[in-house]
Amino acid sequence: MSDDQDLLWEIDEVGVAWLTLNRPDAANAITPDQRNRTIELMEGASNDLNVRCVVVTAAGERHFCTGADLRVSRIPENPGPADKPDKALGDVGRNIKRGAQRLVASIMDCEKPVIAAVNGTAAGIGAHIAFASDLVIAADNAKFIEVFVRRGITPDGGGAYMLPRLVGLQKAKELIYFGRDVTADEAERIGLVNKVVPQAELRATAREWATQLAESPTKALMLSKWLLNRSMESSRGAAFEDEAWAQEMASYTQDFQEGVAAFKERRDVRYRGW
Repeated sequence: MSDDQDLLWEIDEVGVAWLTLNRPDAANAITPDQRNRTIELMEGASNDLNVRCVVVTAAGERHFCTGADLRVSRIPENPGPADKPDKALGDVGRNIKRGAQRLVASIMDCEKPVIAAVNGTAAGIGAHIAFASDLVIAADNAKFIEVFVRRGITPDGGGAYMLPRLVGLQKAKELIYFGRDVTADEAERIGLVNKVVPQAELRATAREWATQLAESPTKALMLSKWLLNRSMESSRGAAFEDEAWAQEMASYTQDFQEGVAAFKERRDVRYRGW
């Protein structure tokens, strides 16, 4: 178990890695250090054969992540002459690319399935951490808020990319333009959430789903995730070509051989993840 106080990382006996934002007194607002560490852990999970699935959650029962912690987040100071401005054109965009966008991409690109177990309010980049995950389970008190326009800024961390693909263009505009609170039940109804459960059942439900995925053929899940993510921007011809090659690659894995053997021998299958 890795314990950096503000960010907890634990891999359980079945290969589920639990990443927990651990700043409940700060509404689990994410700091640059937490963000960078999360990116490292997500990237590391891809090639760690001990990890078969990742669950992202947070401490407490009120807040999943209320966005970037503006008290500690700042744009890095760039070299320049003594009379340089506090902020030059390009500084903000560069900061977003290196920060929020890398965080969201690390979740979307992780080669293991990622489940968000949303235990409370998810606002701004906190909501986008959930939306970038493969599956989202929300406690019944959870809320999702596109808070950016409320603050006079535009969405970052992939929000304007992900939302239309999840809920359609018109609904995405509604959520971003008004920045209103979206309850867990509404989020489930419009397709932002897979399942809503009572707060007391959230961790057990996430564990049940994650364990099932951890016991599945990991490389087949990896290739399926790759196919599904690419399909949102592919032509039919490209998607069919990808599908054929994904099946080709999967057929060389040991888990494929095990699945076929278990079927022929009429026994329980035991996938190892490679």
